[in-house]
Amino acid sequence: MHGGGPNVTPGATIPKEYREENLELLEKGLSNLKAHINVITKEYGFPVVVAVNKFATDSDKELELVKKVCKESGAFDACIADHWALGGDGAIDLANAVIKASESGNTSNTKFTYDLNDSIEKKIESIARKIYGANGVEFSPLAKSKIELYESLGFGNLPVCVAKTHLSFSHDPNLKGVPKDFTFPITDIRASIGAGFLYPLAAEITTMPGLPTRPAFYDIDIDPETEVIDGLF
Repeated sequence: MHGGGPNVTPGATIPKEYREENLELLEKGLSNLKAHINVITKEYGFPVVVAVNKFATDSDKELELVKKVCKESGAFDACIADHWALGGDGAIDLANAVIKASESGNTSNTKFTYDLNDSIEKKIESIARKIYGANGVEFSPLAKSKIELYESLGFGNLPVCVAKTHLSFSHDPNLKGVPKDFTFPITDIRASIGAGFLYPLAAEITTMPGLPTRPAFYDIDIDPETEVIDGLF
């Protein structure tokens, strides 16, 4: 899809472009994977091992192309992962590569995208520019008010975890490949104080509530005679 292939609709038949060998489309789409490798190796300083999940429709040439491009782009290794078909035996090469990467000594070069003492706004801008490739960030009035609130409450030094679409480097799932020169919109900023981080929402993002192991609704009851609800808090 990142190479210009048709959209994939959940529940529908996968388009033939993805079921037949298409090295040209695949190579174009690898620009997205190359960008991910670049972020992890150069921005964070970690060695990268790419797990290439093998599908029944993948040709040997396609799999070899992915491995080749990954290594040329700076990955420590790229391994075919065939554990879906072979169980544990299909992931041995991958496991060994991860072990070698962890013992390579390259993990001592760890870097961070921002300083915890940076302002909330600067942290978000650092992520948007350095990781996503945006040329700037647009904060909604609500997001700006949240920044003022959190900083006034002493939460300005918390790390930031951006909530955005997984279908693009950008906020827009339709922007494939490695989009550039876009403005990254922050519509809201929420806080997970117990967990210790802030999470800005990029564009339209629906979040799910966190539930404990035993949801509270188990302890909520209603008296059929008095209609008094017990267990609410």
